[in-house]
Amino acid sequence: MKQLIQSLKTGQTILENVPVPQVKPGFLLIQTSRTLVSLGTERTLVEFGKASLINKARQQPERLKEVFDKMGTDGIRPTLDAVFNKLGQPLPLGYCNVGTVAAVGAGVHGFKLGDRVASNGPHAEFVCVPKNLTAIVPDVVSDEEAAFTVMGSIGLQGIRLAEPSFGECFAVIGLGLIGLLTAQLLKANGARVFGLDLDVGKLELARQFGIIPMSPKSGSDPVKRMLEETNGIGVDGVLITASSKDHLLMHQAAQMTRKRGRIILIGVVGLHLDRSDFYEKEITFRVSCSYGPGRYDSNYEEQGNDYPIGFVRWTEKRNFEAVLQAISRKQIDVLPLITERVPLEDFRNIYENMNESGSVGSILVYDKNVRANKTVNFASDSFRGTKGVLGIIGSGNFTSATLLPALRKLKPNVKYIASAGGVTAVTLAKKFGIANATSDYKEILSDPDVDLVLITTRHNLHARMIVESLAAGKHVFVEKPLALNESELREIIEAKSQFGKTINVGFNRRFSPFAQRMRILLGDGQMNVVATMNAGYIPDNAWVHDFTIGGGRIIGEACHFIDLCSYLARSKVTKVFMNAMGNEPAETTDNASILLKYANGSNAVINYFSNGTKSYPKERIEVFSLGRVCVLDNWRKLTGYGFKGFSHLKSRMDKGHNEQFRLLLDAVRHDGSPLIPFDDIINTTAASFAAIESLRTGEWVELS
Repeated sequence: MKQLIQSLKTGQTILENVPVPQVKPGFLLIQTSRTLVSLGTERTLVEFGKASLINKARQQPERLKEVFDKMGTDGIRPTLDAVFNKLGQPLPLGYCNVGTVAAVGAGVHGFKLGDRVASNGPHAEFVCVPKNLTAIVPDVVSDEEAAFTVMGSIGLQGIRLAEPSFGECFAVIGLGLIGLLTAQLLKANGARVFGLDLDVGKLELARQFGIIPMSPKSGSDPVKRMLEETNGIGVDGVLITASSKDHLLMHQAAQMTRKRGRIILIGVVGLHLDRSDFYEKEITFRVSCSYGPGRYDSNYEEQGNDYPIGFVRWTEKRNFEAVLQAISRKQIDVLPLITERVPLEDFRNIYENMNESGSVGSILVYDKNVRANKTVNFASDSFRGTKGVLGIIGSGNFTSATLLPALRKLKPNVKYIASAGGVTAVTLAKKFGIANATSDYKEILSDPDVDLVLITTRHNLHARMIVESLAAGKHVFVEKPLALNESELREIIEAKSQFGKTINVGFNRRFSPFAQRMRILLGDGQMNVVATMNAGYIPDNAWVHDFTIGGGRIIGEACHFIDLCSYLARSKVTKVFMNAMGNEPAETTDNASILLKYANGSNAVINYFSNGTKSYPKERIEVFSLGRVCVLDNWRKLTGYGFKGFSHLKSRMDKGHNEQFRLLLDAVRHDGSPLIPFDDIINTTAASFAAIESLRTGEWVELS
């Protein structure tokens, strides 16, 4: 299928051939008939992409500081690699989609095959969208009309924040698509509406909808004009739907608003506010968030948990439905907003002339006869009889920034890369010369050519995919963690015993030349290990904190350092205790100290903290043993104290990924032997579970 994507690195808009996305539980697969181009939002993305690296940095000064901080701790090369990897990731364009339901995911009710629906899906021939971001289109509403659903919902959410009452006066500043829809919706609420814009064509459209047009170009002061129209009182509220860096718009909005009026920002404008504007009139100012309650809440959007209507009357989905009802009842008229209809293949007619375009609403039209291929082939090379063929499941940041750059140096035989959405898989396949990109990972499992499956998905998928891969006769590499709970761990152990293939986990730190040198220097004596992770803050709503998806950062990330401590101590963990910051810390805490007791008498303390600063190095390992001390600073410098013939080792940052994948590829090409003994992997995983259990009970937990 075809999908429009944007390169943030070059600014190029591309119609890419990608696999049809897999329908996930709680989602719908939709075959697209029409999409609406958001000229304002998409123009901004295109212009940002076309900007030079320096101009990109100027537009995001907060990111520039993060880059300099990272250079100071990680070095220049790793930082630049991270920046260019981020810019190289594709960005799907569009969020106003209409089509028919082609597949219904597990757990979805209220939809059936063939239903016409509107959603926030991108410009693609097939889209996979959560059920709470999808609404059924009434029979009397055409596909073209329904394409305005999401845009209308953005304006509607701003109106809900403004709380208009019948007979009030409102001004809408900016008469683009959202502005004209917002003005019509305000009028439908019984308000008298003024529309301000510089574009004569848009002002004429506003006049047709019964909106009072005003243009600053006419020579009259818009503030004075508004006061005249309201008998010196001012409007009851202003909704700003414009996109401008000018701070004057906020000042004018405050001046034309009555005492205790309301200003709602829907667009993007300069926000250097004058306190006196708001203080003297006690004006309320609020920023509207997209389509409504539920936006950016993964519990609502991705997991499909609705807010009770008695407590949250208007959610994103219910706003979608309200706009569709308004269109069906002719309370708003969207057809006059359509200024061009363009076949998807001719997308350049829109995107290459965005700055000059006088269009209001541009509709992309899709072909009904589309082949729903799950795999896109880029090379005809035969892998039959080749030893060490790889298939990668997961195309996220770890795969693009770490796994594939490390593998490329080793010239591997990678036959597949999979991602549920398909887009990132295609991008990485083309960049790294991978033969096939697929949205169905089971194609990898069913291919007899594939010897090793590398799993880099979200953590909740690891255990199931490991078991499926072993059952398919494949060796497995899984990026940490191995499993999220004891039940999953037991299933993996049973599958390993039954099918006999090897399992490797991405505990890369032990493969770093720094860690290997430390182990040689320290020998096998008893030791105290102190590992400090300045892990950095991750927002509470991130998936890694969700116990059912990410397992929390202790199970999901700190397991790295349990393995490292065990590697240095040359022993297995026997007892675990974990204490966390706060009076009642959650199981998903990421500010904790883990104490490990080893069978050989060694001790380790892992301090995993997220409340530090990025300007401080991320990782530090200290080992005390037999009158000697080793200090490893952020995988760049190892210093020895009390060692005969060794004082320090220094090089560019090396966390062991390159050596890990070299050994992995060598193993799968020969006998498939594991890099880490499986019982060591089990011990590390069980120790991470024990840390959470210790936090629950407040006691030491022994490992059997």
